[in-house]
Amino acid sequence: MTVDLDWENLGFEYHKLPYRYLSYYKDGKWDEGKLTEDATLHISESSPALHYGQQAFEGLKAYRTKDGSVQLFRPDQNAARLQRTADRLLMPQVPTDKFIDACKQVVKANEDYVPPYGTGATLYLRPLLIGVGDVIGVHPADEYIFTVFAMPVGNYFKGGLQPTNFLIQDDYDRAAPHGTGAAKVGGNYAASLMPGDIAHNTGFSDVIYLDPATHTKIEEVGSANFFGISKDDEFVTPLSPSILPSITKYSLLYLAEHNLGLKPVQGDVFIDDLDRFKEAGACGTAAVISPIGGVQHGDNFHVFYSETEVGPITRKLYDLLTGIQFGDVEGPEGWIYKVD
Repeated sequence: MTVDLDWENLGFEYHKLPYRYLSYYKDGKWDEGKLTEDATLHISESSPALHYGQQAFEGLKAYRTKDGSVQLFRPDQNAARLQRTADRLLMPQVPTDKFIDACKQVVKANEDYVPPYGTGATLYLRPLLIGVGDVIGVHPADEYIFTVFAMPVGNYFKGGLQPTNFLIQDDYDRAAPHGTGAAKVGGNYAASLMPGDIAHNTGFSDVIYLDPATHTKIEEVGSANFFGISKDDEFVTPLSPSILPSITKYSLLYLAEHNLGLKPVQGDVFIDDLDRFKEAGACGTAAVISPIGGVQHGDNFHVFYSETEVGPITRKLYDLLTGIQFGDVEGPEGWIYKVD
């Protein structure tokens, strides 16, 4: 089948594809799960996912390689993160094998929508775990739905690999100090909608959030993780219990050390010490790497490498990571899962 899409100009938008995966948890166990053409979830009006936010999700991508095959990047890590989130919200874990099999089934069933190699586009997968059933009290559900759907996407931030500017927020927090910041739950993203809208309306790509306890340290960049390249050639990322642990970030920490010889550092990134960095960026599954040109904090505007040019180390990291994801560079053992 020929799919009529402008692959090189895709945005990050929903597309209704032919198939998605659906599995039910009932009476203490998951069913086998199956593919379905029904894109509508049928749930009780009293489902805890709707009233009390008992839901979690993931994001990962399928990549078309030069030889036409399709592969996933570290889906076992997405499964592990979803399991940690499930534990935090008292939901049943989705076993790793089931998670990866579901993703592969969805990719194979919708393979015509995996963008061609060389376009820079990918097939984005959205696994979703929600508490359902007839519950009205504030307690965990007895029944759950696990679903995976997909869509072809382009760059999350317009323009791809080019620097953009971000707004540092003092007035809003992404998550509470001992809340669900390290879990990938919808409530964290609901809390980010208003500050994100403020940033977009004032000409910035997104918000940089400070630590919720002291507002002195950088934590997250919108829906991505922050990294900085120090003048001492350190690859620095914030470390905090309220940060979502990005699979892309941990991949970059490894590549920075083992392939580029940088010193990996997870620690505090104080807002009044940004001069230590010669480059900075945001990283995540959707964003991949988005170079940060400058940041606005109150009346001060700080520029890292450049507002118009990508720093050399950031570019090397981007080329290395995407090279592995698209099959042009051999990555560490276990990072790539072929979709047969």
